[in-house]
Amino acid sequence: MLHERFDEITEKELAANQAAQHTVKVCVAAGCLSSQSAEVKAALEKGVNGRSCTVKGVGCIGLCSEGPLVAVDEHHADGHTSSVMYQNVTPADAPAIMEALDSEPVARLLCPTDTPFFQRQRKIVLENSGEIDPERIEEYIAAAGYRGLLTAVTEMAPYEVIDQMTRSGLRGRGGGGYPTGLKWTTVAKAPGPDKFVICNADEGDPGAFMDRSVLESDPHRVLEGMAIAAYAIGANEGYVYVRGEYPLAVARLKTAIRQAQRMGLLGNNIAGTTFSFNINIRLGAGAFVCGEETALIASIEGRRGQPRPRPPYPAEYGLWGKPTLINNVETFANVPPILRNGGDWYAGIGTAKSKGTKVFALAGSIQNTGLIEVPMGTTLREIVYEIGGGLPGGGACKAVQTGGPSGGCIPGAYFETPVDYESLRELGSIMGSGGMIVMDETASMVDVARYFMEFCMTESCGKCVPCRVGTVHMYNILTQIYQGEGTPHDLELLEKLCDMVSNTSLCGLGQSAPNPVVSTLRYFRDEYTSLIEGTAVSTPAEEVAL
Repeated sequence: MLHERFDEITEKELAANQAAQHTVKVCVAAGCLSSQSAEVKAALEKGVNGRSCTVKGVGCIGLCSEGPLVAVDEHHADGHTSSVMYQNVTPADAPAIMEALDSEPVARLLCPTDTPFFQRQRKIVLENSGEIDPERIEEYIAAAGYRGLLTAVTEMAPYEVIDQMTRSGLRGRGGGGYPTGLKWTTVAKAPGPDKFVICNADEGDPGAFMDRSVLESDPHRVLEGMAIAAYAIGANEGYVYVRGEYPLAVARLKTAIRQAQRMGLLGNNIAGTTFSFNINIRLGAGAFVCGEETALIASIEGRRGQPRPRPPYPAEYGLWGKPTLINNVETFANVPPILRNGGDWYAGIGTAKSKGTKVFALAGSIQNTGLIEVPMGTTLREIVYEIGGGLPGGGACKAVQTGGPSGGCIPGAYFETPVDYESLRELGSIMGSGGMIVMDETASMVDVARYFMEFCMTESCGKCVPCRVGTVHMYNILTQIYQGEGTPHDLELLEKLCDMVSNTSLCGLGQSAPNPVVSTLRYFRDEYTSLIEGTAVSTPAEEVAL
């Protein structure tokens, strides 16, 4: 029955699109909304005035630095569609845009789309972002949404679903890079009738906004991925643990859950089968440590968000002591297209050990600030200088910080490095969830290390001594060095503290907290020594991060 209903919905949506000569798409994700895109959309709707035109809100188009963005599709009689995009649109520009539907585009507002930023991306996770209305399940279904879930529950055994995930080579996009198929297999084999699926949407890295954008732009994709995972491992209940600072993402998730329940895609007896799955939302209170799996579980259970020793791992002993599968937003967002197209298709993208694509949030001293998705193996130089457009006003990039507070700073000399899990780890950094902060020549790498150490120190839950005390000592030493009050002995002590904290802390927050310090000592040691021996003038890290 659902197959036929999906076909009817798809035909209806296609007919509605073809009935209008123009479709005007306004970005209504958080970035553009902060620049009055809601007002822009309202002004455009007023300007329809009987024209053969549909105005709708869509998710993130990607080029956040030029928002609000408006894309106009013209549907031609021969079936093809031509498009133009406008940037930095204001409500006052709406009349000109609407009048241009029947003439030449508004030249002063044009955003070129034949640039590397748009042409060099490969969108899988973001394939619907900027194309569909995130608050209409019908548009998601018309874009092949929920087809993967329908195929899984009606035509495949759970082990066959897991086999496709294993064949795909997908690795966890939350930062660890653990093989997704292996994790699913472990939970599926764990004994017991009660199992859970958790989507980790506690995105807390400075400069990161990948998960937020996906949830705001395409929430049904994440719900579908969670439902497929639940079917594969034998779970009947799931949770999305999302930051309370993401109200728009939360609102659209709630809307999507209600729509999917009404459509029979969540709840009892999905697609007329014996499979049932319900999803709940839990809001985080802003604790960065709750991004760690066991701390996240404690928070959902109503306890203080603190990690516990592992093993046992959540796959065997997780939420309320039951086997629990935890993946992040981007990981689940990859699942539906893998089920639709097959694991081998996905494995054909990327590198030998890092398959598929990766979503990155470009921030800092970069011309094209925004959200991108590129195949694994794309070099840092391509991302920064081609897709990112280089630094504002030109000039050389001093370093790129990847992986957030758990990552490291990579100097320009290594920008030919392909972006994959192994290559970044060799350079002393990590993939992380996808934050990428670009720094110019004025940035002080000592202060960058100090900035991230302050973040880790503040966010430490305090449960273990190495993290609680060690991060404070490292921050104080970095402050002394940055202020020109350090000594060679401080540098030696700093390195010893880095080793101690990384090897003896309880969870990933403490274990990875020294990474920005270690990487800057490795590549920019001269900046430490120059501050100890004399003075140096540079830009504070707070300005770099912004």
